[in-house]
Amino acid sequence: MMSPQSGARGVGRTLARIFAWLVLIVAILGAGLAVFILNFDWNHAKPWVNEKVSEAIGRPFAIQGDLKVGWRAPVGETGWHAWVPWPRFSATQIAVANPAWARTPQFATLDEIDFEVMVLPLLVHDIVIPAINLVNPSIDAERLADGRNNWTFNPPPSSGPSTWKLNLHSIAFAKGIVALDDQQTKTDVQVTIDLLGRGIPLGEVMRQQEEAARSESAKTIGRAGARQLAQQAQKQQASEAAAASAAAASAASAASTASAASGASAPGVANAVNAGNAGKAGNAATSAATASGAAPASAASAGAAASAASAVPAKVAAEPFYAIGWTLKGTYKQAPISGTGKLGGVLALQDAKRPFPLQADVRAGDMHIALVGALTDPTHLAAVDLRLWLRGESMAHLYNLTGVTLPETPPYATEGRFVGQFHPGASEFRYENFTGRVGGSDLNGTLTYVQRESRPLLKGELTSNLLQFSDLAPIIGADSKASKAKRGDVVKQPAGRVLPVEPFRTDRWRAIDADVAFTGKRIVKQGSLPISELYAHVVMTDGVLSLDPLRFGVAGGTLATRLTLDGSGTPLKARGTAQARHLKLKQLFPNFKTMQSALGEVNGDASLSATGNSPASLAATSNGEVKGLVTQGTISRLLMEAAGLNVANVVYEKMFGNRDVNINCAAADFVATDGVLNPRVFALDTGDAVIDIDGPIDLRDESLDLRIHPHTKGFRVFSLRSPLYVKGTFKNPRVGVDAAALALRGGAMIGLGIINPLAAFIPLIAPSKNQPLPCDELFAQLRKRPIAPPPGQKMHASPGNALPAASRAGSAGTSGNSSKR
Repeated sequence: MMSPQSGARGVGRTLARIFAWLVLIVAILGAGLAVFILNFDWNHAKPWVNEKVSEAIGRPFAIQGDLKVGWRAPVGETGWHAWVPWPRFSATQIAVANPAWARTPQFATLDEIDFEVMVLPLLVHDIVIPAINLVNPSIDAERLADGRNNWTFNPPPSSGPSTWKLNLHSIAFAKGIVALDDQQTKTDVQVTIDLLGRGIPLGEVMRQQEEAARSESAKTIGRAGARQLAQQAQKQQASEAAAASAAAASAASAASTASAASGASAPGVANAVNAGNAGKAGNAATSAATASGAAPASAASAGAAASAASAVPAKVAAEPFYAIGWTLKGTYKQAPISGTGKLGGVLALQDAKRPFPLQADVRAGDMHIALVGALTDPTHLAAVDLRLWLRGESMAHLYNLTGVTLPETPPYATEGRFVGQFHPGASEFRYENFTGRVGGSDLNGTLTYVQRESRPLLKGELTSNLLQFSDLAPIIGADSKASKAKRGDVVKQPAGRVLPVEPFRTDRWRAIDADVAFTGKRIVKQGSLPISELYAHVVMTDGVLSLDPLRFGVAGGTLATRLTLDGSGTPLKARGTAQARHLKLKQLFPNFKTMQSALGEVNGDASLSATGNSPASLAATSNGEVKGLVTQGTISRLLMEAAGLNVANVVYEKMFGNRDVNINCAAADFVATDGVLNPRVFALDTGDAVIDIDGPIDLRDESLDLRIHPHTKGFRVFSLRSPLYVKGTFKNPRVGVDAAALALRGGAMIGLGIINPLAAFIPLIAPSKNQPLPCDELFAQLRKRPIAPPPGQKMHASPGNALPAASRAGSAGTSGNSSKR
């Protein structure tokens, strides 16, 4: 009989033998599996792999080279984990096919891919790949005009979420190429991507790009303009730094507490973006703090670097690094485009707490765009914070690149902070606190772009502290031929025309709405015309552009215009009013002593409507009324010359010689009918004569046909009284004496001389009309606002709104009572 003890020992020996056999079997199977894996030709599995991957992506996939599986000792593992080898997979000549409609047969190709998989995490459905290596990846992306693209795959519908998770630690590649042919945006470019070889910190790239951008700006706005732009930017950065320092002081203790509690830190990207290269703004320590990622306490003492202190904890992690470089070349909307740039590491996008660095330096046509900064929400690709530089020959050219409608301008260069939030259908971007040079003027402000369902909206406030009046000329096409050629205008201004014929680009007005206020604090103009300031509120809604108001400060008074241009249809319809109020004569001509005693003012009103697609065509179809009144002034020939009024100068010389003449008042009341201005009253009351002017001013062909009739005050002898004429065009006017009237008086003098020699002097005697203009009555009448019909309708004279008939009394008498003796 077997004892219980011996029975227990037998069972134990049996179990031990069974366990030993199991271990031996597992070892043999493992060894056999290892031998199988090492010796099996995995190319036999390629059809199965190709089929499964093709099903997963909904597109033909093929491994055209070798497929291999090997083993490798784990890297960085310790303890018993180090005894578990990792399988290593590699494949060569991989291709992903394009849809049948695509230009090229392959969407993506890859010379080789290899990666390792950690074994133990597979037990919990976690695929951990420490590193993946790509050799010469190439992608050919295409999109047709109908919206079809080859980067959207059609995988089979999934039965539910996968229980497997992918964890990829790093990606390495030698060089990659991405080609894009997008027929919707008319883009055909090729981008070459490569590793930089070393990580480059954001602060270093910021300083390099700032120096390069400002050097390039000198090519567009000149060296002097570039220096002024740098000074403007430094002042702006210093202002931002001062504001940030105050915020940093109040947030320092809270930030230190949060850092100690969490042990986490945020990178100082905003530091670099806000401050830029603030060391050049007068504090070199700031740049050092930015580049080194110093703590906010030290950065705050450094100056501009403190701009991020309120958002960055006391312990600041090293700033983001650029790891990938790229170059771009091709065409965009048939214009050449090229550029270079840098990116962070590919997997840096997975770290939601660490901004993903971006840098680009791109040229598109005559435009140059540079930016440095980061995606501040890299996980969702939802936000950016950048330093942005722009330069080009005209801001209007930005439309082709951005879709933002801006006016024609002289060459420009700007720099500022660009921040944005991406939301489907409601993204918002701000170019904030930017500074720039436009021609010879400075420009500062903030613009906000808001994406909306109907049309995007551009809003903001702009300021120019010193505005060159000539820099406004390109807006209406009134700049020089050289300026037009430089900004690419192909419309040639006719040699004999003054009014600009360059058409408005109303098709762009319907692409975006706008609400922008512009203030020109000080205006510089050639000559002595004292335009002191400018304010314009520009509103554009669904193709209708309004300037409400466009207001100038002139000679102690105001010149205010309200203008509406309806570009929603063809031709453009325009309506506008203008008011000149209290323009002081002595301020209009500050350099003339004779004017300083003049107490008079210039006041006027106009109301016009028109149709047409250019300033010239609008003038040629204008209908409405124009009124003006000048009181208590003094004029001289020298004054006319200084004002550049060539026609008036010649008229004055023929009538008054060189002497100064006092003006009691001057009145003008024109009615515009289909582009022709006809005077109801156009008269001047001086100390010794009333001068009446009649005849049309034709805006259609810019011609003049005016007759000037002087009527003397008081009895004068020996006066060859004859009217003057002003004929020709705006650009080439002709002024002279009415020869027919002069010959008639000369003939009368000869005829009377035959009868009686003393009677020959009768035609030279000028009797007095002694009927001055009723200035007070004219001023009261001026208060009646002028009227204009709807655009496209003809103006009919309104007698009830005309100036008093008494003001036209002089014209009823003998024409040609000249004051020239």
